[in-house]
Amino acid sequence: MGNPLQDQLLKAGLASKKQAKKAEHEKRISRKQNNGNSPAVPVNKAREEQAAKDLRNRELNLQRAEETRLREQKAQVKQLIEANRLPKDGRGEPYNFVEQNKIKRIFVSEEMTDQLSRGQLAIVKLGASYEVVPAKVARQIASRDQEAVVVFHEKP
Repeated sequence: MGNPLQDQLLKAGLASKKQAKKAEHEKRISRKQNNGNSPAVPVNKAREEQAAKDLRNRELNLQRAEETRLREQKAQVKQLIEANRLPKDGRGEPYNFVEQNKIKRIFVSEEMTDQLSRGQLAIVKLGASYEVVPAKVARQIASRDQEAVVVFHEKP
């Protein structure tokens, strides 16, 4: 009452009874190891799955590292601005500039206006406000985050 294919192989003389018993025994052991569930996963498939999992993990790690690097750069920009910003003059003259097709205004002294136009000072964005910083600091900020520098009349 065995496998019809196995019976045919025995009748044709292509397999012996010993080989048939061995095949049946291996089949039974395989079922016991899998608890009657699905057949054993081939080793190659397991390796492929592990390789795919490793690749996904590497990609996620690279993505996390990039996000961390960007956060660090933003923190460095904020620290540079806060440490080097120059005091604004609320009673000074308005300095108008354009950001994202909108005209913005900041009040600075006459001396600062002159230095802004000569490229000795720059206007940078910190959160929702604007700050005036020296040109050297503006270059450092631009190397980390180009979008933070709003007005910088740098000479080539």
